[in-house]
Amino acid sequence: MSDDFDLIAELREDQGKGASRRLRREKKVPAIIYGAGRPPRSLAFDHNKVLLKLENESFYSSILNIKVGNKSQDAILKDLQRHPAKNKIMHMDFQRIVADEVIRMNVPLHFIGEDVAPGVKEGGGSVSKLMTDVEIVCLPRNLPEFIDVDVSKLELDAMLSMSDIELPEGVEIPALAQGPEANRPIVSIHIIKEVVIEEEEELEAAADLVEGAEEGEAADPSAEGSTEESDGE
Repeated sequence: MSDDFDLIAELREDQGKGASRRLRREKKVPAIIYGAGRPPRSLAFDHNKVLLKLENESFYSSILNIKVGNKSQDAILKDLQRHPAKNKIMHMDFQRIVADEVIRMNVPLHFIGEDVAPGVKEGGGSVSKLMTDVEIVCLPRNLPEFIDVDVSKLELDAMLSMSDIELPEGVEIPALAQGPEANRPIVSIHIIKEVVIEEEEELEAAADLVEGAEEGEAADPSAEGSTEESDGE
């Protein structure tokens, strides 16, 4: 756990949407912390300081130290709600952790060796990253900030799946216990082909519709009469 991920919080007793709106107007982020067999507590954080922490990718997959007064609690970020249009954090959920209880969370995948992969260097293919993170379970002391995926030996038209990930000690991917169908692909190398969509038939069909509409208007006596009346006026 890095000191870079210390978060200073204050307890809040007021609840509800109105209270949360007031906090946001004061440039604070409403939050909640729960777990470890203790009651949930409502917290508030300085919005700008939280934004600064969130610029670091590791923040999302690290053990955080939340300080309230002279007390501190290890926790992980479980949910983050952002404003749909503004660079603004609306709410945060944290889960308390204890050393001997496993945690479940998503960690980023870092793909290495892309430039030397045979499928790229010799085959002229491009790397397609089908997953950017993976859900793992482990004890807090074994939590990795990210997991490297080596694609340096990947051939053209080949792929790696979740079962190909080299996991750190004490780390598991729970999805793999669900059977082969849950073993999703994570990266592949293919030639990206340009697809030309044939639009000629569609254009011809549209032209026929326009011509048909024009002929119908010319054959409609009411349409001609209205035109003459308009010209007469």
